[in-house]
Amino acid sequence: MSDYLIDVQNITKIYKSGSLDTVALKGVNFTVNKGEYLAIMGPSGSGKSTLMHILGCLDVPTSGKYLLDGKDVSKLSENDLADIRNQKIGFVFQSFNLLPRMTVLRNVMLPLLYGKYSSMSNSSRVKAAQEALDAAAFPKNFWYYFPNQLSGGMMQRVAIARALVTDPAIILADEPTGNLDTKTGDTVLYSFELLHKHQGKTIVIITHEPDVAEHTERVIHIRDGQIIDDSLITNRRVITDYL
Repeated sequence: MSDYLIDVQNITKIYKSGSLDTVALKGVNFTVNKGEYLAIMGPSGSGKSTLMHILGCLDVPTSGKYLLDGKDVSKLSENDLADIRNQKIGFVFQSFNLLPRMTVLRNVMLPLLYGKYSSMSNSSRVKAAQEALDAAAFPKNFWYYFPNQLSGGMMQRVAIARALVTDPAIILADEPTGNLDTKTGDTVLYSFELLHKHQGKTIVIITHEPDVAEHTERVIHIRDGQIIDDSLITNRRVITDYL
């Protein structure tokens, strides 16, 4: 059994279209310890989105192994992958993906309606959602607002709270500041900083932006389906409060 939270072993991914093969990942290897805060960075077409889909159990590799918290998830069925996503992974997407007719609090409660959480009482779901919103630094006086009443930065912090509510092993964020200006994006990165510092969450940010990657402790650079650099950030940018 792997001692790492994430253990990617010689992963390749090939997409087939008729007689044409497109190699998206070429023998990728890396490990992530529990509590790490890192970025996977690369330009468009580098393979970082494919890698994110595999890390998030949204896809499986063509060959190689992916061990998540000691479990080989490389060859699991779609139903088993869905269970892993529900229990182990919290997703934060660029487009927020909030339901417009639900309040902030109910949006955060949504993951608790499925899988092993479906037997929870409503009061327990409310309490868990409130705790997740607090952890994501989302202000209490907006808990009963609807998404269209919020700024982009606030919507993304709701998405972070929703990702956090099941206490996942990993928070996987795909271009989480991509739709935001720099100042608003920094408020989102501040939420990640709090989760990393005070809760020891393992956070993986997929990005093409160097100034976003500079907030993390480690950056894996990917290009043409291969890792070209894997380095610790010695002087990372740390946001200590809202700007």
